[in-house]
Amino acid sequence: MNNDKEVATVNLTAAESASKQLIDSYMAEWNNQNAPKAATYLTPDVQYFDAAVGSPLIGQTQAQEQVIQVFLTALPDFKWEMISAPILNKDGIAFEWRITGTNTGVWGTEPATNKPISFTGVSFIRIHEGKITYQGDYYDAESLNKQLS
Repeated sequence: MNNDKEVATVNLTAAESASKQLIDSYMAEWNNQNAPKAATYLTPDVQYFDAAVGSPLIGQTQAQEQVIQVFLTALPDFKWEMISAPILNKDGIAFEWRITGTNTGVWGTEPATNKPISFTGVSFIRIHEGKITYQGDYYDAESLNKQLS
């Protein structure tokens, strides 16, 4: 019986490690300003929920165009970093993060403010077969908006 428990623990650790590596690579593409490459980590039917928007976007293309590219255009020096130890399992990851950058690009339809921003939040991400199937981002949008105005 002990050997079975050891194997299960090793497998779970490997799955947790794979989840963490996937997210590290995904975040690296955001930080490299590569929206198309970041989107490849998402399933075609991903659900991307941004609490500030209030309703989920469905689909890889929508997530790339309406979330990832919007942030990267608005913040050409965009930096997304994990600031807490993640909570991992074979099906997903949750972690606290910080985003920083300077708003020197258009934010949606709003002109650049040239102001630095820094805000924190948390993401809950579900993973299936090596791809992100759900991402929920929760942060204080009011604080972000104040920094931009």
